[in-house]
Amino acid sequence: MKSYQKLTTAVPQPVVCRVEEEGATPAPTGHGKLAPWWVGSGLLVAAVLLSTVTVWVLRQVSGGWPGPMLPPKCLLVPESHRFDCYPERRVVVTQELCENRGCCFIESPPPAAGKQGVPWCFYPPDFPSYTLESLNQTALGMVGLLVRTEKAYYPHDIMKLRLDVKFETDTRLHIKITDAANPRFEVPLEVPQVMKRAENPIYSLDFSRDPFGVLLRRRATGTVLLNTTVAPLIFADQFLQISTSLPSSFLYGLGEHRSTLLHSLDWNTLTLWARDVSPTESFNLYGAHPFYLLMEHGGDAHGVFLLNSNAMEVALQPAPALTWRTIGGVLDFYIFLGPDPNMVIQQYQQVIGFPAMPPLWALGFHLCRWGYGSSNETWQTVRAMRNYEIPQDAQWNDIDYMDGYRDFTFDPQKFASLPSLVEDLHKHGQRYVMILDPGISSTSPNGSYWPFDEALRRGLFLNTTQGQPLIGQVWPGFTAFADFSNPDTHQWWLENLQHFHAHVPFDGLWIDMNEPSNFMDGSEDGCPQGELDNPPYTPAVLGESLFAKTVCASAKQKASVHYNLHNLYGLMEAKATASALIQIRGQRPFVISRSTFPSQGRYSGHWLGDNRSQWKDMYYSIPGLLSFSLFSIPLVGADICGFSGSTSEELCTRWMQLGAFYPFARNHNTQNEKAQDPTMFSPVARTAMKNVLLTRYSLLPFLYTLFHRAHLQGDTVARPLFFEFPQDVATLGLDRQFLWGRSLLVTPVLEPGVDSVTGYVPRGVWYDFYTGSSVNSSGEMMKMSAPLDHINLHVREGTVLPTQKPGTTSKATRGNPLRLIVALSQSATAWGDLFWDDGESLDTLEQGSYSYLVFNVTQNIFTSIVLHTSSEATEVTIGTVSIFGVQEQPSKVLLNGQEKPFSYLDNQVQPHLGAPFTASVGIGLCLSCLIAV
Repeated sequence: MKSYQKLTTAVPQPVVCRVEEEGATPAPTGHGKLAPWWVGSGLLVAAVLLSTVTVWVLRQVSGGWPGPMLPPKCLLVPESHRFDCYPERRVVVTQELCENRGCCFIESPPPAAGKQGVPWCFYPPDFPSYTLESLNQTALGMVGLLVRTEKAYYPHDIMKLRLDVKFETDTRLHIKITDAANPRFEVPLEVPQVMKRAENPIYSLDFSRDPFGVLLRRRATGTVLLNTTVAPLIFADQFLQISTSLPSSFLYGLGEHRSTLLHSLDWNTLTLWARDVSPTESFNLYGAHPFYLLMEHGGDAHGVFLLNSNAMEVALQPAPALTWRTIGGVLDFYIFLGPDPNMVIQQYQQVIGFPAMPPLWALGFHLCRWGYGSSNETWQTVRAMRNYEIPQDAQWNDIDYMDGYRDFTFDPQKFASLPSLVEDLHKHGQRYVMILDPGISSTSPNGSYWPFDEALRRGLFLNTTQGQPLIGQVWPGFTAFADFSNPDTHQWWLENLQHFHAHVPFDGLWIDMNEPSNFMDGSEDGCPQGELDNPPYTPAVLGESLFAKTVCASAKQKASVHYNLHNLYGLMEAKATASALIQIRGQRPFVISRSTFPSQGRYSGHWLGDNRSQWKDMYYSIPGLLSFSLFSIPLVGADICGFSGSTSEELCTRWMQLGAFYPFARNHNTQNEKAQDPTMFSPVARTAMKNVLLTRYSLLPFLYTLFHRAHLQGDTVARPLFFEFPQDVATLGLDRQFLWGRSLLVTPVLEPGVDSVTGYVPRGVWYDFYTGSSVNSSGEMMKMSAPLDHINLHVREGTVLPTQKPGTTSKATRGNPLRLIVALSQSATAWGDLFWDDGESLDTLEQGSYSYLVFNVTQNIFTSIVLHTSSEATEVTIGTVSIFGVQEQPSKVLLNGQEKPFSYLDNQVQPHLGAPFTASVGIGLCLSCLIAV
């Protein structure tokens, strides 16, 4: 018989308690044993037991459940709280198989098509787990020893584990569980190293000794954020599993997948294993992001990041609860306490790094297609865009430009004029971006293709278990795959790019196929029959194999085996590519990558992959880009108008309107389909597309400032509505609208054949971006007019929005004066800011080569304050100030003490400022004011 006491660690003060066993020597410091998490009262238990037994008896009578009576401990577990004990696919789970694992077996009704349903085999409350044998205080937290006395059902159980707890900041907790005796693979990600323990954490931490469990609470509310006692901890060499309860069902993140923004917890499993596949619901896609954000009841938020790069799946169930399953590495958790969702993402980025500041031209409009047959055809598209004066900053080429689809080459016949095309783009203030793949052609004659020959000589490819380059197949045919975990590969990559740049001076790079993708399964020789390629447990990956359409998991790389590094491949290539661009061009790099992993925002943006020209694909792009805002990769967008299939004029017009508000805006489609750039459509559609791009370009000062704030402090650029209105439950499931920053609400049309759209308008006053007319919402759905040439944009009250007269490139736009839109709050206040530098130089923030202005309105006085200035400030001029929401006509308007004429109409004031003036001196604008400002 055991007697336990509960120990609550109100960090950072240590609380010591003994966990004693009768007749034995007292054990080291530990914590008490808790009742099952779902047992809230005797009535609940009785009700569950009665209903379950009743159903069991009825099914026995009907012949539904043959066999002996189930143990009461199994009948006590409610369906929603059944944690899967037999998650393997392609196995018919029988009662014998289940009970051989020591688990409970109860059949449930078959799930609906495409659903997983309640597990038939689930853990009993007393399934063996680990015991917390010791727990000792450290300078930063605690260290403990976990011991398992009975083996679980996967091979190579690790019977002793080390528990490390660090109270890193008041809002961040770090919990790591690993092998107590032997080193294991850990993700080589630079994370902050704290030097002292948190002083006033907003969380409290409890432990259960037997079975071992973690209970994390928010101090202010008492909400339990994590409770890992809900199911047993399993830690074998190739199967690691831990479960937790959740305080609500409002869960987001865990990518990359095509889904709604708010995940369903109705027995939903999300798999993280980078895969080349056209975005499809329920498939694991191009990247892996083991991070979730959860909104608690009442509006608080927290986030959890599992720093692990192995194949994994996350099982969600309606309890609500969550189970992490991974097949390697360690359990390395960071928990972020917010308490609001914006702060959660900022705290996450304090661990993985803040995103890079993009060059200004990256925020312009990009145009590409797979199927430009020549450089002349590419040039014709560029000229057509110029002729119609449609904004465009960058022209791209897909693999068409290459000679035999080989990296670092261009077709000497079809693309002979490519260098001249790039020169022409540069003369017109435009940029050139080209695609690169990590698969290097291996079939060229010896000595004829330096990239392969040199990489082979230096040993820079992924190798088979026999030590030879692993050969797969991609666009050029048989290929070897560069090993970007090897620093020497970065140098080789740089040398190749330097050589090509000397002939074709590209400005940015698009790195594709970097999951890595392989047209074969594994290699030309297949994969070995070992536990790396055929592990004891394979998560629910597309293709049911780790090497389906990629390389063998057993492939050898410099840093480890591919089994551990697969999900890191895109990140490592992005890091090498960004570094090479900096060395070659000496300016901010622009890289767009298909495969991504946490921290990749420091090196690249992302596009959402090979979507289709369908209305539902346009919709799914919104939860996609918002998810990547959570993943801290703000430079993100989808292929506007769709990649595969044939678009329609209506679809492409609506998609161009939406895509104009992707942080990364690129129109791209496939070969053998009609071109879909704006010049290919009717005058009506073409004009609508042109106008919405001009609107985007007018907003570049605002968008650029948002990216500055993302780079500086981790703000999101495109964000869900619930980020700004976390206590408004109606916003928690919205993913057909989004915000730029806190201020600009975007409500696109996502359905065909309509001239209106219904969108949610959060509580407060919102102003029509185009007209300045206002609507005072109580937080409600509203029907908005939306003819084919219009997308609804609304400015939030209390905002100063910096805009600019648009040009056809970002460079041309920069030379135009600013227009400040002042959207007054109901108390006649407003605030905004502007970051301004040369748009391309490295480290302008660190070197002080920028200007930063803050705009403020209080008591009818508008001020522009220069908090920092440099030589770049001379380029900032203000031409117009438009003030929305002025309830009474001013008697006069003063600008820096000088009276100015003005117009007043529909609660809007438009001062006539005269010639544009330099903003570096600051301004004061007073309405009905007798004092010179």
